[in-house]
Amino acid sequence: MKCDLTIPQILSEACLRYGDKTAFSGLGQSLSYADLDRLSDNFASYLQHHTGLQPGDRIALQLPNLIQYPVLVHGALKAGMIVVNTNPLYTARELLHQFNDAGVKLVVVASMMVGGVAEVVANTNIETVVVTSPLELGPSLSQAGVVIPAPEEPVNIGVETLSLLRALELGSKNSAQPTAQSADDIAMLQYTGGTTGVSKGAMLSHSNITSNARQVTTHLADIFRDGLEVTLCPLPLYHIYAFTVHCMASVSRGGHNVLVANPRDLDALVREVQSAQLTGFVGLNTLFNALLHHEGFNQCDLSALRSTSSGGMALTSEISKAWKDHTGIQIAEGYGLTETSPVVCSNPPGEIQPGTVGYPVPGTEVKTTDPSGNRLGNDEVGELCVRGPQVMQGYWQRPDATKEVLDDEGWLKTGDMAVIQQDGYVRIVDRKKDMIVVSGFNVYPNEIEDVASQFYGVLECAAIGVADANSGEAVKLFVVPDADGFDEAEFKNYLRSQLTAYKVPKKIELMDALPKSNVGKILRRELRS
Repeated sequence: MKCDLTIPQILSEACLRYGDKTAFSGLGQSLSYADLDRLSDNFASYLQHHTGLQPGDRIALQLPNLIQYPVLVHGALKAGMIVVNTNPLYTARELLHQFNDAGVKLVVVASMMVGGVAEVVANTNIETVVVTSPLELGPSLSQAGVVIPAPEEPVNIGVETLSLLRALELGSKNSAQPTAQSADDIAMLQYTGGTTGVSKGAMLSHSNITSNARQVTTHLADIFRDGLEVTLCPLPLYHIYAFTVHCMASVSRGGHNVLVANPRDLDALVREVQSAQLTGFVGLNTLFNALLHHEGFNQCDLSALRSTSSGGMALTSEISKAWKDHTGIQIAEGYGLTETSPVVCSNPPGEIQPGTVGYPVPGTEVKTTDPSGNRLGNDEVGELCVRGPQVMQGYWQRPDATKEVLDDEGWLKTGDMAVIQQDGYVRIVDRKKDMIVVSGFNVYPNEIEDVASQFYGVLECAAIGVADANSGEAVKLFVVPDADGFDEAEFKNYLRSQLTAYKVPKKIELMDALPKSNVGKILRRELRS
């Protein structure tokens, strides 16, 4: 199901069709499709006429979920640039690696995060820094309710520095020029989390991303009603899951995306839920769990909600049940990874199988293999491999790393252990690297966590393997107990009643909180250190 359209072509079609409808909103501002088209044209024109950048050059976007993001990403792609999505909370060390690895020449950064860029810019090839404040687009929006003064020009940090409003003003003086783009040209360098080594840039083409957007909207046809959906976006747009769902799939069908700038601020997130008649909610297990424990969320009107999707980490059965009990909506779990733009599988509406990630989206092949690479049959645990139009071109300037995961026939080794059922639905057993081997028996942390999280006194938990003189490895479980109390002895008895002896955690450690990434994933690697 390969799509031969570029991202700008998809956007152009959407803006013509849905011009006056709201595309994005957040922090009291809203951006129509016409606004999105006009302002992204202005940014493209700025890049073309007021910088020395050429098509194929890399620009970094370092922003939380502000309405500026879709303007910037679509403007950059219209100008033929390659976008490097950059985590706003990266340390100077992480910024330096990513900027230099990608060869970034221009950065757009949120004003409250400019310090990190200033610290490293002298040691990079960056020529221009564009700084934007959260409410900066106010004067440029046709739907803005108030006039917000233009910010003062930011202080120069050693290279040309200007505000986004100034860049858009400069760009508005000329027309953006169409660029000769192919659907197979690279659109993004999407950096992996670096959990298996140095962070690498997955080369995602226009076709990878537009194909995946089309795969998603086809697979979930009943959810994407043209021009009618209002979907909450608490996950960061710099993450490929949120980008493809909100900036591509939803935009292609005229959806309204409600951006949450800081999902850790649950009070603000709940206010967004209260003020919008949401029809869709895209999140992940830890966020659903936090909301279900938030008093304000219990008062929200969710009568318009039609769907809830989960990805990024395993969804526990306890959270799935609690969400359905509270909202009446069964969470549809899906599966993907950066290298697949990202969606591979998803549970379709009306055919959800809890405990699975659904079946492959159209045009996607999956198989499981043993350690020697031999194909396994249904219901056998093996490494999941994926082939389809959404699979990346490879890792940026890392041919050896590419060969390790991508073969000559286009099969991508995911590193995830899975079972493909007889009916085609896929169950992710666990990350290959997270598997614990106890006396020769394979133990999968997700199973331990799923069972443990169902105990009434457990708020969150995470399982890892630790060295053990007798069994090679043993299971250690980190637990965040519920504020209402936690009986450790009773908990241990519960685990013994639910798990085979070798799976029962040998060590349990209570914690106030578990380490998480900015996307909300629990970081098992930090628990191992």
